[in-house]
Amino acid sequence: MPSPVLNERTLEKAPATWAPPEPSAYQAPINDGPISTWRPKVMTVNGTIGKTAVLFVLLLASATVGWMQTGEPEVGQDGQLNYSIPALAWVGVIVGMGLVFLLMFKPHLAKYLAPAYAIAEGFFVGALSRMYETFYDGIVVQAAGATIAVFGVMLVLYRTRIIKVTERFRTIVVAATIGIMVFYGVCFLIQLFAGSGSVSFLSSPSLLGIAFSVFVAGIAAMNLALDFDFIERGSKMGLDKNFEWYGAFALLVTIVWLYLEMLRLLAKLRSR
Repeated sequence: MPSPVLNERTLEKAPATWAPPEPSAYQAPINDGPISTWRPKVMTVNGTIGKTAVLFVLLLASATVGWMQTGEPEVGQDGQLNYSIPALAWVGVIVGMGLVFLLMFKPHLAKYLAPAYAIAEGFFVGALSRMYETFYDGIVVQAAGATIAVFGVMLVLYRTRIIKVTERFRTIVVAATIGIMVFYGVCFLIQLFAGSGSVSFLSSPSLLGIAFSVFVAGIAAMNLALDFDFIERGSKMGLDKNFEWYGAFALLVTIVWLYLEMLRLLAKLRSR
């Protein structure tokens, strides 16, 4: 941001009465020595892509551990299958959510906290994926494929400017995202006190449940456009290079969210 003092309007208002004195004799030009070739390191698209790749490697490595640490379901006395994921996975969720909120206010810490998020959230993603795969054979590959397909489509739509990230578009997507977060939080509290079946449509294969999952997955996809826009604008503005980590972190959070919604949606479709 330019200084409020040293801007073009201030210079235009400056009095034009000052002029350099006429030299009384020849003076040799001033030599300030060699010109420095140093340039500040700024955010680039390629740099952000590289940071995103690093975070994905950490995520997949942690997800592999989470997958391996998750066992098979147990048959209860009533004949129902009881499935529980490791307690460490829930710790990963809490840590991951905490880091998301922290980096919303401290983006300059993304260089250190984004890898921690990838590891913490990756363990949960791996454990949850193993649980879904146990009940729906092949669903993890399907969800991963659908996530990659949506990512590719959104990237093409953004690059061709079919989807334009205007201020209105950004406001609508952010408002919808916050609304979904609040709704999920309320549902969690209701289920915590009233039982897991109190908000049944979240996991129900009914038309309402499927429509809700499609809507949430669509909002997650729209967030990809916001991530692409941030990375592109940040590169053009010459933000500090550390913001590459923040751009990569934002992209990873959205992709993880989209993948989890795809898992939920596919599970509903296959349960009909």
